[in-house]
Amino acid sequence: MSRRRGTWVRGAALLVAAAAGCTAQDPQPQSQPEPAATAGFMMRYEEPATASDRAGRDVLRDGGTAERALAELNALLDLPHPVAVVARSCGGEGTGYDPATHRIELCYDDLAEEREPFARVGDPRPDERLAEVVRETVHHEAGHAVLDALRLPAEGDRAEEDAADGFARLMLLRGGPEGEAALLTAARSYDLAAAADPVPDPEDEHAPPADRAEAHRCAVLGEAPDRHQDLATPARAHCPATWSRTRTAWTRNLTPLLRP
Repeated sequence: MSRRRGTWVRGAALLVAAAAGCTAQDPQPQSQPEPAATAGFMMRYEEPATASDRAGRDVLRDGGTAERALAELNALLDLPHPVAVVARSCGGEGTGYDPATHRIELCYDDLAEEREPFARVGDPRPDERLAEVVRETVHHEAGHAVLDALRLPAEGDRAEEDAADGFARLMLLRGGPEGEAALLTAARSYDLAAAADPVPDPEDEHAPPADRAEAHRCAVLGEAPDRHQDLATPARAHCPATWSRTRTAWTRNLTPLLRP
């Protein structure tokens, strides 16, 4: 499994995999107008294109995970323009952010793939794990939107993806133990992806899944070492200082967008 998450205009190596069970008889989704132009992140759902996508839509909508993540973002940030967050059938194109339209797409067809590894290894709560992964995904894509709003200079695709990962860590770790748990679940998801496909895609601008997993764990340890002594190893002795630098840099960069 390759984890997508990138900006479309920079040629991200997005996931190309549709959930199993699609049927040609399922209706195509109807295009909907974007929400009214109000600054901030705004969520809407399109009609699914397939039966399997419909199940993904129901899981995403009924759980409310994306809405809660966006509420956290809107409570913290005052964006200069609206960002539409559209849940839809993507036909394998993959979740991503488009800076040309200030639009994040969350793909129904990704959800089955995100859930499957947890079910495969016998996790007793795969739906809860999926919700935590979705939360991390939303914050990662929001990180791209925030970088765009701040007009920060791009230093290449990999640098932007690393920065968006750092934003996701910042947002989740602001949530204390609950956010730490979500970040560790996302790390486990990357571990499972790396185990299933140990050779990283050379065309993917993201860090390899194993590296992203370790960076998530390092941030959790750096943020709350007393709560995560099980993560402390000699190889992670740098994590408190590394995470402190990342958190300070993001906090400083966000200053123009912070709500009073």
